[in-house]
Amino acid sequence: MTRENITYYLSVITKIMAAQHFTNADFEEKVIKSDKPTVVDFFATWCGPCMMAAPIIDKLAEEMGDKVLIGKLDVDENPDVAQKYGVMSIPTIIIFKDGKEIERKVGFPGEAGLRNMVEDLTK
Repeated sequence: MTRENITYYLSVITKIMAAQHFTNADFEEKVIKSDKPTVVDFFATWCGPCMMAAPIIDKLAEEMGDKVLIGKLDVDENPDVAQKYGVMSIPTIIIFKDGKEIERKVGFPGEAGLRNMVEDLTK
């Protein structure tokens, strides 16, 4: 393996790890009780548009993680939270602030749309 390959794989791993992964067990503590506004990407591993959104979610988490908590919740592995918030289609992006849902977007809004949603939280 070359140095370039190692550098590439490390950058991919870093990006994959950028967004947090929430579960049924920790959603209340990490999202609802967060002192930061929180963006949650409700997704599934088999969902094409979700996979298109994934690197953008990670990129935004890396860039804005000091101001906004950004994470993902796999609806197949964590159906209780998805059901509680009425997530019927994926991807669905829900923004929480002070323990309450303040915005929701069903479908992938593209990088610009997602970035605008997140940047609006930091104003």
